[in-house]
Amino acid sequence: MDVVELLPRLSLLRFPVGQAYLWRDGDEVTLIDAGPAGYGARVVEAAEAAGRLRRVVLTHFHEDHAGGAQEVAALTGAEVVAHTVEAPFVRGELPGPPPVFEDWERPLHADAVRRLPRGGFARPARVTEVVDGDVLDFGGGARVVHAPGHTDGSIAVHLPSHGVLCTGDAVAVSPVDGGVMLGVFNVDRDLAVASFGRLADLDTEVACFGHGDPVTVRAGEALRASARTYRAVG
Repeated sequence: MDVVELLPRLSLLRFPVGQAYLWRDGDEVTLIDAGPAGYGARVVEAAEAAGRLRRVVLTHFHEDHAGGAQEVAALTGAEVVAHTVEAPFVRGELPGPPPVFEDWERPLHADAVRRLPRGGFARPARVTEVVDGDVLDFGGGARVVHAPGHTDGSIAVHLPSHGVLCTGDAVAVSPVDGGVMLGVFNVDRDLAVASFGRLADLDTEVACFGHGDPVTVRAGEALRASARTYRAVG
């Protein structure tokens, strides 16, 4: 796991598959996504270097984002937060719906699965449920933005006071040309495109994705330019 400082308050945690982010408010830390299972101790070490880990906000239930949540919560007592639609999948009460793959996505997905740790992961028993428009107590007021399409309960986290947007897998970066693109492995592509457009309309300077390097300057322009291409096709 690599730790990369993006801003004085914001760091990226990079795993073999996927990414998470640490946000610092004084001596209190929020983790946005938790990475895959098996990295909990290292995630906590990175968080505690900055302060006390208060909460883990999960953008969706997939293993590369939620797999480490129970480990982190058990080690720190941190609150686990997810959208109310996603919470039963995060807790393991129900199986989450699988993606509807486009043909070109299948080898990408197979490669990602191959690189994930073996053995599955423990599910957090307690999840604080949120909905669109809820404001969380960090980053000057972090707004929950429901962004369905990748999964039914996917959320983004928007910090308007700082111009920071964490998109989860609703948006990604192309491994081919490094451009901003629609996230892959969606349950509903039309919904995903609509969510991409909604996120692109937010006031954003820094955009942090579940996969691919963040955009740290004029991110809103990059998001809107990419979103227009999908709207045009639609």
